[in-house]
Amino acid sequence: MLIFSQISSKKPGFLWIVKRQKSSGGMRPKKKIYHRDHDLDRVMDLQKKPLLILQLKSIILSQKHQSLLLRDLEKEVGFVQKWNYMATIEKYPSIFFCGGGSNKAPPFVTLTEKARKIANEENEARELMEPILVKNLRKLLMMSVDCRVPLEKIEFVKYELGLPQDFKNSLIPRFPEFFSVKDVNGKAHLVLENWESSLAVTAREERLSQDGVLDSVRSRMKVWIMKDGNYLGQFAFKMCFPPSFRPNRSYLEELQRWQKMEFPSPYLNARRFEFADPKARKRVVAVLHELLSLTMEKRMTSAQLDAFCSEYMLPTRLLLCLIKHHGIFYITNKGVRSTVFLKEAYDGSKLIDKCPLLVFNDKFIALSGRRDSNLHHKMPSPQLVT
Repeated sequence: MLIFSQISSKKPGFLWIVKRQKSSGGMRPKKKIYHRDHDLDRVMDLQKKPLLILQLKSIILSQKHQSLLLRDLEKEVGFVQKWNYMATIEKYPSIFFCGGGSNKAPPFVTLTEKARKIANEENEARELMEPILVKNLRKLLMMSVDCRVPLEKIEFVKYELGLPQDFKNSLIPRFPEFFSVKDVNGKAHLVLENWESSLAVTAREERLSQDGVLDSVRSRMKVWIMKDGNYLGQFAFKMCFPPSFRPNRSYLEELQRWQKMEFPSPYLNARRFEFADPKARKRVVAVLHELLSLTMEKRMTSAQLDAFCSEYMLPTRLLLCLIKHHGIFYITNKGVRSTVFLKEAYDGSKLIDKCPLLVFNDKFIALSGRRDSNLHHKMPSPQLVT
């Protein structure tokens, strides 16, 4: 069977996925509907202005006197983006203060006193993040087939993981018992130095344990799948189908068989399994689930996931895998690049659990007048946030 995939948007709320299958009559197209999740699409729209504010804040604070000459803004962000940043400076006087402009002093931008006071709290958030980052990096390496990942690929996803800009110098050397940097085939790799079995537990397994699902499953003789696709079992994944999706009985019966099927842990070496085995294919879903769970906002671009195919032995047609399991993952084409979400991590457009750095970002963004229901939560301890 020959399969080609193409995604096109021809109707609001849906994506048409065209698959061509070889039959005795030649190549015939088979269309399936990929249901849009407007709440997750909205996440990409909502992040645009906050992202500009946070980037400009970082640029200003990186300057020697924590102020930036407006004539130097183009050097930092480029000619095209300069105008977006200029509009941001003008729109948010509660965060950015412009001064100078006389013959003696060229115009500059800096943070307002209130913004500077909140910005000083970032160090505390970074301190709370450190044990989380170390733990997540170890788990990331433990899942890879050789317990090592090229440094350039870690660099590629450092913002999604919450790593500091200079993590190679500020974080990695401070934990020689966990990490080392070694040259492998002419490339620098981050290598795991210490395997810890207690970390080989997925976010999915932790959620089931916290919810008491594992204990309740043992006490039941028979468990049936619910109409929303969720199943009470130790090998089940949480399903979050969009309201427009109405699964029929045969679909739910097939999904129940898949939910009940055992599969190897993502922390076992992928070389031990044949991808043709259905259990190994389900394990791939678990690996993708765990990778997204290790990020701050439980999402990555499609290109970032593709970059780790060799380290985690993911299928080359990763897009088809993500589309098939649309109750677990969601792909949006909003923004510059397509992005993959872990659906269970969101309640509508809001991320359910936020790490200390995201809590700080929300607090800083609140100066712009934008409010979020999670802003009033206290900064969590590193033991509670993963």
